[in-house]
Amino acid sequence: MPDAVSSSMKPEKVDCFQCRYFFITWDKNFPRGCHVLGFKSKEMPSQMVFLASGMPCLKFEAKETTG
Repeated sequence: MPDAVSSSMKPEKVDCFQCRYFFITWDKNFPRGCHVLGFKSKEMPSQMVFLASGMPCLKFEAKETTG
């Protein structure tokens, strides 16, 4: 029987690379950032949001495609 706590702690897949608010920084200690939430981190911003709130990132917006 799977452990309910560990299975519920798996973050939903939010691909920050596809989000319009994601950016790469010059800071080697905090190389990834989120413009809308206003922070930089070592981990992917969506992962940090999940760890802090237990919910997937609600600010995700797909990048506009040119074409």
